[in-house]
Amino acid sequence: MSTERKTLINYIVEMAEDEANALARKMLDNGYDPLELLSHCREAMDIVGSRYEQGEYFLPELMMAGEMLNDISGIAKPLIQHAGGEEKKKSLGTIVLGTVYGDLHDIGKNIVTFMLEINGYEVIDLGIDVPIAEFISAIEEHEPQVVALSGFLTLAFDSMKETVEAITAAGLRNKVKIMIGGGQVDEAIMFHTGADAFGLNALTAVSLCKGWMGEEATT
Repeated sequence: MSTERKTLINYIVEMAEDEANALARKMLDNGYDPLELLSHCREAMDIVGSRYEQGEYFLPELMMAGEMLNDISGIAKPLIQHAGGEEKKKSLGTIVLGTVYGDLHDIGKNIVTFMLEINGYEVIDLGIDVPIAEFISAIEEHEPQVVALSGFLTLAFDSMKETVEAITAAGLRNKVKIMIGGGQVDEAIMFHTGADAFGLNALTAVSLCKGWMGEEATT
């Protein structure tokens, strides 16, 4: 682990807001890959989330870490967009996305939203702690090709499962592909929830959407 990466992760985990923001800005000013930097932020959030679930951290720490990551992503996102060139004018498809009920994390969701948007997709971002009924309403209203369920804490996995079951019960399951994402999501969780696929990062989410909507995946 590089010294900068290790230091940035430590600043975020230890709630050193000013130091984390300053280091992130310095790294980006020196040409550090913004996507790589955001991946370090996700690593830090993995640790924060683990401490929260073990009772070492509480909601204020969780929210403060989220604020730090939002600040850092605000610096990094324009650099990603600039590197990506001009955005496509015509929408390639629609994705309904949100963090499932019981979970307040949004940094991963926000990065996925951003990457999907700059790749030409329309994203209906429902936010955090999204009730099942809100997902159902959004699917009925926007008729997306893909539904993306985000969740960071392990308690979110059952929320994802219940959301997928409700989508099925509403007669909408065969109309959408469902992907899940979050800090500890893997193939076993995908099968548990009934989703079609899982993504480890924003680039995987983009590739999945491109594959499902008929466009050759390029990242």
